[in-house]
Amino acid sequence: MACWSAENATKAYLSTLKMGQKAKEPNVAEFISALAAGNNAQMMIVACANVADSTTLALIAAANQTGGQVICIVPNHKDLIASKHVLGIASHQVQFMVGKAQEVLMLDQYEAADFLLIDCNIKNHEEILKTIQEGRNVNVVGYNGFSCKGSWLSCGSKTQLLPIGEGLLVTRFGISENNSPRYGTSRSMGKIKSRWVVKVDKCTGEEHVFRVRFPHGKVIQA
Repeated sequence: MACWSAENATKAYLSTLKMGQKAKEPNVAEFISALAAGNNAQMMIVACANVADSTTLALIAAANQTGGQVICIVPNHKDLIASKHVLGIASHQVQFMVGKAQEVLMLDQYEAADFLLIDCNIKNHEEILKTIQEGRNVNVVGYNGFSCKGSWLSCGSKTQLLPIGEGLLVTRFGISENNSPRYGTSRSMGKIKSRWVVKVDKCTGEEHVFRVRFPHGKVIQA
């Protein structure tokens, strides 16, 4: 996993903002895009419960910054056709796979995936997560996370539930502390700790997510 690139994250964020102007929840897509691009993801896979949406556009924007590729898994050919229609011309930048996500992710050519996006509305999304846990270095993000009531949240301290959109579950597997992506609720960095803070603009209703660092033993109120 490459070091964090603030430049890639910013460019992908702004690109997604333009691409997702008609999306219902562009804030979710923007965060995903910045996270993938900031970590210089090279093989990004999204597992959709049905039709691809703005989250796939987010990975396309990230791939444009990192030079990576995007694979989109949809359950059937009907959803494949609908996904291409939703994504429009951007669909040409996506490799589509039809089938069960858990089976597709076990294929040898996808073992190198370093960023995985999972729709938590997929019935067996926890089984997909178990497949990923087996010896891979990968960032995993679950969207529609508020609908997840199972074992994902028990993966350990490296899992965070962020109150963005319908909830984002962010987990990292097989990544050392010295080379881990820069997100989380609170972790040690020498004598420095940090956490993500979500603030809502009362006038516009927009959600803003930013990182706060503070010395060990001190607390900064958001």
